[in-house]
Amino acid sequence: MGISSPGIGSNLPIDDIVSKLMTAESQPLTLLAQKEASYQAKLSGYGNLSSALSQFQATMANLGKASTFQSLSSSIGDDDIFTATLASKALSGSYQINVTQLAQAQTITTSGQASKSTTIGTGASTTISFQFGKVSGGTLTNGAYTGATFTQDAEQETGSITIDSSNNSLQGISDAINAADIGVTASIISDGSDTPARLVLTSKASGEKSSMKITVDGDSALQNLLGYDPAGTQNLTQSSAAQNTLLSVNGTAITAATTTVEEAIQGVTLNIKKIGSTSMTVAQDTSAVQNSVNAFAKAYNDLNATLQKLTAYTPATKAGDPGTGAALFGESSVRTIQDQIRNTLTSSLAGLSNSNMNLPQIGVGFDKDGNMTVDSDKLGKALKNNFSDIAGLFATVGKPTDSLINFTSSGTATKAGSYDINITQLATQATMTGSVSLNGGPVTIASDTTLEVKIDGISATVSLTAGNYTATQLASMVQSAINGTSKLSSASVAVTAKIDSSGALQLTSNRYGSASNISVQSGSGTSAATLFGSVTAGTDGVDVEGTIGGVAATGSGQILTAPTGSDAQGLKIEILGGALGARGKIDFSQGYADRLNKLVDNFIGTNGLLSANTTSINSSIKNIDDQRDALNVRLAQIEKNYRAQFTALDVAISSMSSTQQFLTQQLAQISANSTSS
Repeated sequence: MGISSPGIGSNLPIDDIVSKLMTAESQPLTLLAQKEASYQAKLSGYGNLSSALSQFQATMANLGKASTFQSLSSSIGDDDIFTATLASKALSGSYQINVTQLAQAQTITTSGQASKSTTIGTGASTTISFQFGKVSGGTLTNGAYTGATFTQDAEQETGSITIDSSNNSLQGISDAINAADIGVTASIISDGSDTPARLVLTSKASGEKSSMKITVDGDSALQNLLGYDPAGTQNLTQSSAAQNTLLSVNGTAITAATTTVEEAIQGVTLNIKKIGSTSMTVAQDTSAVQNSVNAFAKAYNDLNATLQKLTAYTPATKAGDPGTGAALFGESSVRTIQDQIRNTLTSSLAGLSNSNMNLPQIGVGFDKDGNMTVDSDKLGKALKNNFSDIAGLFATVGKPTDSLINFTSSGTATKAGSYDINITQLATQATMTGSVSLNGGPVTIASDTTLEVKIDGISATVSLTAGNYTATQLASMVQSAINGTSKLSSASVAVTAKIDSSGALQLTSNRYGSASNISVQSGSGTSAATLFGSVTAGTDGVDVEGTIGGVAATGSGQILTAPTGSDAQGLKIEILGGALGARGKIDFSQGYADRLNKLVDNFIGTNGLLSANTTSINSSIKNIDDQRDALNVRLAQIEKNYRAQFTALDVAISSMSSTQQFLTQQLAQISANSTSS
């Protein structure tokens, strides 16, 4: 029977011998582990570098916006009267503002009903239409107008609801109005009388042009309850009149439909809170620009500190003790990043309106350690003398010389420079003008009249409000009806309607360019011919045409885009109007923050430098894993072989020991026999 436990037969320390042999055989595993640890350290270092670059890029993205360097601040004497919000086009100045009236919405109330659930009328299908406009003249007594006129506001959409046997109660009417979202809020109150339930209607919009006119087409009981015409029969009582905000700015009278007053002062929005008088000063916010420049320097220095830490080298402390390098010491890719960032900051900028502007001129420089510094005194002087030019040093800026041309955007391939602009065709809007004059007398629109319209490629059925209209009133009603049609409004499609010099109804699309078109066909009720005569379609709009930098550009609406292959490739400008021909130029510059933001994309993007490095390192780590797995298999076989060899040796020694014992016994026996003989 063979020996099963190593060393039992021979007393050899087989396990210890095999263990020591395997330790020697496993040295390649130790070397692989050391190599993997080195790769993992680099991978971690690149992760830290990528994170630092991402933070740097986030700061550069914000500093790369022109608005960051165009800040103004306001100082208000009494901000309980109003607050102010400033846009980039605001101008410095001092203003005395006197508020005498706050805007409010109209509120009207029906007569009382026994309860909110009491049915009203026969339940016949009835259309209730809401129009909004201005009440002028006449007198107001006990909530009712006498001798007044109502002029519909074409800018506010017409809305309507349908009432039938399923909802012909105050509650049903209230629910239908609120669900329709037609510019009116409905609620029900109880006044404690014998007929306590009253429907209260409030216009969602404030301002004097938001008074309601309610037309009821159908059940007479609903007509008697809800019919309301400030210039005629008023079956509801007004409790709150529609009125504007009234104020003056430096003595000039201003009106606004809401308590948010825009452009009474260029680029300033006033948020009116109460009646009163106070002053406001608007001035350049130099502190915001100073903070932005300091943020630029801090972001650069934070990144520089991370780069230095990751590439540092600690020298030996005594003879024979080797120095140690940080995770990315000696990595060429890190030197590439450092060099490209520094080269970007020291390169000149093209396209600046002020060609003499540079970083040293505003006090930005570098110290002996490579950190960016900011000279506050020099920066303050630059802000005082060249405030409007500093944005170009950091942000992407386009400055047209023509006030009717706006810089819209640029592309990644747009080169900084100055580009001449020449316009050969201005963008136009689609226009449809009727062939009949409507000035001869009232135009009657029958009940259930609809038009089939197609505007800017969107078709919809438009319902018109029944009634008798002057030409001007008809234009307002048609505009409100079209713009209030949900299928059109949801697609941001709208028109402007007016009566031209010949008395014809004219529709103009609010869109510019070749995608702008208008056509109108009869639906039900009054025919389209009553409004437009024989005309059923208008003249389509055209796109702007011209050149940027002497190269033909692509027009879309009012936007002109420089073509691929040109220096201005991707540059977009908006042509708001003006004359044909030469229209000045646009100075386009890409500031340092914008350049650095885009540069970092080349480092940390999907196909960037760091991505390639980390991919290579991960591949090396995977290769080490494969080598380790193969080596472990080989070592297992080596250990098996060692154990087999030593087991065989153990058996052989055991066998020889048994033979020795036998021979010793035999010799002893022979010796004993010889002695006895």
